[in-house]
Amino acid sequence: MRWITALAAMMLVCLSTVASAADYYVDITNRTGYTIYYMYISPASAKTWEEDVLGQDVLQNGATQRVTLTGYTNPHFDIRLVDEDGDSYTYWTVDVETQDIVVTLDHLD
Repeated sequence: MRWITALAAMMLVCLSTVASAADYYVDITNRTGYTIYYMYISPASAKTWEEDVLGQDVLQNGATQRVTLTGYTNPHFDIRLVDEDGDSYTYWTVDVETQDIVVTLDHLD
């Protein structure tokens, strides 16, 4: 009987960990006049950028890309975009639950 109680407690811990992770998304619209080649999105608490979420794709001027962020526990992310000329646009601590991104030349780093 004691092992059943321990097993049940372990299952509750696992379920509570899974339940605390969430899926978020952010829509990013390119209005720079340039093609965006790289899009890096990392948790705001991270010290480094995660992988390029565009992969082999690009974000053409005027286009919108929805990025799904799976398994995170916090909706705050840093976002960096790099265009065809190597110019970057960085957004710090974006709350993706309430904010989408429209990239313009005003946001050039």
